[in-house]
Amino acid sequence: MKAETKNKIRIVGLLLFILYLVALFYFLFFAESYGRVMEERSYSYNLEPFKEINRFWVHRETLGIRAVLLNLVGNVLGFVPFGAILPVINSQSRSFFKILLLSFEFSFIVEGIQLVFKVGSFDVDDILLNTLGGILGYLIFVICNRIRRRKFG
Repeated sequence: MKAETKNKIRIVGLLLFILYLVALFYFLFFAESYGRVMEERSYSYNLEPFKEINRFWVHRETLGIRAVLLNLVGNVLGFVPFGAILPVINSQSRSFFKILLLSFEFSFIVEGIQLVFKVGSFDVDDILLNTLGGILGYLIFVICNRIRRRKFG
């Protein structure tokens, strides 16, 4: 692939990544439809792995499918673009372990901000699901990259 084409792809990837971060920031901190309102709240956190995942699964009929999907699937899908776009814009992020670490770190920071500003809650399960989403995104990148290489050399 020509250097000029690679540069264009990186620029488009960077623009998409910025757009993704803006959308993610909005949904995680400001979207009232997801309970993100600035009101006086107490600190909320869960440090027990799989506690909330299990709670959502056990009470799925009571909570409703929308709540379960938003929490479990939404946390995974919300980080898929992170793992898929980052290797496009930064060639040093093209390793499974690098994306694993970066997804974990970014999710940890997001959860910490939610705790400090009392918007949402700090949940270790969210960190696990977000990290899984980053890894799935990376796997999508790897598959697409292999297809591109086979097809276009």
